[in-house]
Amino acid sequence: MLTLATIGVYGFDADSYLQRLQQAGVRLVLDVRQRRGVRGPDYAWANSLRLQAALAEAGIAYEHHRELAPTTELRHLQYAEDDRRGVGKRSRQELAAEYTRRYTAEILDPADLDPIVARLPGDGTAALFCVERDAAACHRSLVARRLAEEHHVSIEHLGPL
Repeated sequence: MLTLATIGVYGFDADSYLQRLQQAGVRLVLDVRQRRGVRGPDYAWANSLRLQAALAEAGIAYEHHRELAPTTELRHLQYAEDDRRGVGKRSRQELAAEYTRRYTAEILDPADLDPIVARLPGDGTAALFCVERDAAACHRSLVARRLAEEHHVSIEHLGPL
């Protein structure tokens, strides 16, 4: 069975992030962010070029799948719901129902996931990567669920140890 992990940025530093990937046998990181940067010095390591260099040094391949990233409009829809609930991006625990509905209809339903499934390593794991700590608070959980349901991929959500 093919295995897919999901992982975020928050809660990790560069070393613990790479260690967690290696511990899970990740051979390929699938970046599903629209903007491949993270604000603030604590997470500068996750900005695209730095992250790609660190992954390459660790022997982990990297691919950017912008087609699976939420649009700016969808992100703002989620931020508005976060504001309404009084939660921040880093403390969100779930996605808004309208965000989930629209992301699924506008991004996930039209997406062809077959090429991603074809790239999943048979001798290791791939990891969907975005920023939120908890997968349930991130669109990567929607992609992972679709891959599990339609392609029988085993899913593991990786968090800080």
